[in-house]
Amino acid sequence: MLYYLFQFLDERYNFPGAGVFQYISFRALGAVITSLLIAAIFGRRIIDTLRNLQIGESIRDLGLEGQMQKRGTPTMGGFIILASLLIPALLFAKLSNVYVILALVSTVWTGLIGFLDDYIKVFKKNKEGLEGKFKVVGQVGLGLIVGLTLYFNDSVKIRVYAPRLLSTSNVPDVYTDIKSTLTTVPFIKNNEFDYHSLLFGLVPDSYTWIIYVIICIFIITAVSNGANITDGIDGLAAGTSVIIGLTIGVLAYLSGNKVFSQYLNIMYIPNSGELVIFCAAFVGACVGFLWYNSYPAQVFMGDTGSLMLGGVIAVLFLAIRKELMIPIICGIFLVELVSVIMQVSYFKYTKRKFGEGRRIFLMSPLHHHFQKKGYHEAKLVTRFWIVGIILAVLALATLKLR
Repeated sequence: MLYYLFQFLDERYNFPGAGVFQYISFRALGAVITSLLIAAIFGRRIIDTLRNLQIGESIRDLGLEGQMQKRGTPTMGGFIILASLLIPALLFAKLSNVYVILALVSTVWTGLIGFLDDYIKVFKKNKEGLEGKFKVVGQVGLGLIVGLTLYFNDSVKIRVYAPRLLSTSNVPDVYTDIKSTLTTVPFIKNNEFDYHSLLFGLVPDSYTWIIYVIICIFIITAVSNGANITDGIDGLAAGTSVIIGLTIGVLAYLSGNKVFSQYLNIMYIPNSGELVIFCAAFVGACVGFLWYNSYPAQVFMGDTGSLMLGGVIAVLFLAIRKELMIPIICGIFLVELVSVIMQVSYFKYTKRKFGEGRRIFLMSPLHHHFQKKGYHEAKLVTRFWIVGIILAVLALATLKLR
């Protein structure tokens, strides 16, 4: 909203300094500072309100060191992240931008799903929370919205440049903005893949949208659940999300800048640079929440926060067409999710075959396995962050390693 206000003041009254709001870098800085201030000012008040309402975490005794000391810690702290993210994004981003709209919708949508889950757990005293099928329905609904918008909206295009005869020519670039289902493939020389090729020529290309929407649904569901599972020890999900958010912000800036995208020979996506403001607010919100959530945690984000973080991250990747880099950048989420799938599947298989369920890990998700092995929670989280940073650097390196 501030962008439109200062644009009006600049055009109408030539207001001094109003033109600086045209720059993405300035608005991103404003967004991250604002999100940190909101978390700092209102975070403590939200925690006190949650405590007064007796919205505390009910802990199952899993035999983990220090686990029972967390009983009664306020949960549903994802409201801190939601407020610290939505307000700066609304203030500093262009609200007419289709990518920003999708990011805002995904934030509210997944935040609502998580809130319903937490509400049932806390107020209805049902430890299972929202039934899994309803969570999936919500995630599928968001996948439909995102997939159909990215496929059919006329503002969602990529830029294709005509080849130059001479690289030193002073002739302006000739380009066309086209609708396309191209996406980025890391480590490959011609690092682009078109989803319509998945039809294998068996059906008309007009059916590509079905494949694309299914992929969007799968990615959003997987990343959202991965983040939800990762949120099991103090600071792990929030800190990992900071690293991922910073990486997405860099990729969004490069993909939305025609100079850098041409220099790096990566896909240029017009108007996607506006997501940098949203990513800045996202990072600021997660850092602000981490102030209260780091060990020993004063508040837990609950599903209100964890489902939202994963859903938003997935939508951001889809918007900048870097979703095939998710296994690298979101490697922590992936490993945590896969560890649960492996544990449950193997347990059911061995119980069916041998009459007794067996386990691959001491406990799943993976962070609980390491806790069982005697790793202190704080050290474990720090090492997971280090792995996340390594994965982020590796992902950025793929821009040149092709």
